[in-house]
Amino acid sequence: MRYHLDEISAAFAGTPLAGLPIGYGPAGTVLIAGVEPDRLHEAWQAADALVPVTGYQPVMVTDDFDDTVRLRSEPAPAPPESELRAFAEAAESSEPWLSYRHYSEDEQVEEGEADYYAYGMTGVDLTALVSDVPLPTSVPALERAVYDRLLQHADLHARVLDRVRLVTQTDYWFTPDSVLLMLLPTSDVRSAAYWVDFNGALTRDYQQKLAEVLAQWRRRWDARLVASWGTMLQFQVGRRPVPGDDAWIAAGQLKALAPNLDLSRWEVAVALPAGDAWFVHNRP
Repeated sequence: MRYHLDEISAAFAGTPLAGLPIGYGPAGTVLIAGVEPDRLHEAWQAADALVPVTGYQPVMVTDDFDDTVRLRSEPAPAPPESELRAFAEAAESSEPWLSYRHYSEDEQVEEGEADYYAYGMTGVDLTALVSDVPLPTSVPALERAVYDRLLQHADLHARVLDRVRLVTQTDYWFTPDSVLLMLLPTSDVRSAAYWVDFNGALTRDYQQKLAEVLAQWRRRWDARLVASWGTMLQFQVGRRPVPGDDAWIAAGQLKALAPNLDLSRWEVAVALPAGDAWFVHNRP
């Protein structure tokens, strides 16, 4: 096992992870300490590129809030392969979007309330775009009308995009004081969720649903989990959603997983095609 750690260290030669302290983490993981917070994305990218070599999926974690995240001199038992297979199979058969739903999905927009939803967080008043939408109607229906009509107005779209694009850039990500790289002993995307600490997946059932979300997002948008800070997840996206239905679906799923992301769904749909970094915020 000690030689195994040496092999991992050797694989990281010439990367931002070279020479950093390495040890064992919880439940069969490996931890690398001393990652510079302002280089966490760069360090993660180096580890992600080496998954075919190491066999470990990387995710950034912090010990700022959890003293169990620490380097250990002896390995902790990993879950049996049979348990991981059962976890991944249950995840694949789960229906995550029946459980992950934003509370606004079931709300109604009454007479005189359209301006609240069409104004959003951007400060750009789009009420005029949906002045002919019959009320009452559902929040998703009104927000989709805002989004569809905004796509037809290049100047307004550009103004909104200028104010929301930050949420799909790494500058918007949370950066803890102390950063560690956790190497998960699996190359399977679904199985990786077994180790992910996230407020939106506090039970095994929800961990399996999160696992299926990770698999779906990887398949559709090449979204890869970069960091897990307990109440926050951060993703690198390889295929940006296309404006229209694709961005609308992605925005709805992101809002469902991130109820504390303070943008309306139509604003998120505008932002997603313009950036490669997704931010999920789900706090108690």
